[in-house]
Amino acid sequence: MDGDTLYSIGELARRTGLTVKTIRFYSDRGIVTPTNRSPAGYRLYDIDAVARLDLVRTLRELGLDLPTIRKVVDRELSLPEVAAAHAEALAVQIRVLRLRRAVLTAVAVRGSTPEETKLMHQLAQLSEDERRRLIGDFLDAVFGGLGAAPAFTGVMRSMTPELPDNPEAEQVQAWVELAELSLDSDFRAAVRRMAEDQAAEMAPSDMMGPRRDIAAAVRDQVGPALTAGIDPASPEADPIVAAFTAHYAHLLGRPDGIELRRRLATRLESVNDPCRERYFQLLAVINGWPAPESLAPVLDWSVRALRIRTQR
Repeated sequence: MDGDTLYSIGELARRTGLTVKTIRFYSDRGIVTPTNRSPAGYRLYDIDAVARLDLVRTLRELGLDLPTIRKVVDRELSLPEVAAAHAEALAVQIRVLRLRRAVLTAVAVRGSTPEETKLMHQLAQLSEDERRRLIGDFLDAVFGGLGAAPAFTGVMRSMTPELPDNPEAEQVQAWVELAELSLDSDFRAAVRRMAEDQAAEMAPSDMMGPRRDIAAAVRDQVGPALTAGIDPASPEADPIVAAFTAHYAHLLGRPDGIELRRRLATRLESVNDPCRERYFQLLAVINGWPAPESLAPVLDWSVRALRIRTQR
């Protein structure tokens, strides 16, 4: 019977696919012990040694160290507990490798300097609490003290990145770029001006909740015009411009006119900031949201249409 058969190291090697040297190594360390010895003094192993060696090979391929493997095969440790601990350790290693890969990829693509590389590495290594503090500081710099906090709550939430526990490399790269952007003083100042403009346009009744901003209203009016290929300088554009300027006039409680249209053109130019658009593109990658639609074509069309009509 197979259970009574004893195997030499050579025969054990053929059955398990391991080398004689490897089996002898495991045997010397007590991971698989010989059942008997031949008259000539050679080690002999029973069928249980085959099963132990199969398990040892599997656990080694999974990255477990030999002392731990010995405790598992000797039933001193529970295999499920060891597997769970090892899986957790691997998850940490994978996260570190993803962070490193993301930083190195960004360095290669952007041609970063050593100083930029150091900053990217530091930003990628931030803990969840540190990331929250960094973004919290940015949002406070942008929205703090405007006197309309409840109305901006939804906006602030929509601008908050949430990097997953196990992010993809693209999400880490996006986080690093977004974090760099949020630390940029010029970008902070530009977004702050946009927030102040929006706060100034709010009526008291708007302070308690979010309201559709002018950019969204312009998009709804101008989008079809772009699709139809209407030139912003043509007479066909007049009713479209009149519609979104009337909406803006209603928001401010002022009559439509050249000064209001000039103000609106300036307002839309500030919203049409490539850095602002990039922030929301990166945010979508980090949070796993659909890529946002670019407002640049709509805003370009609108600003040109307004400037043409306010030159006289």
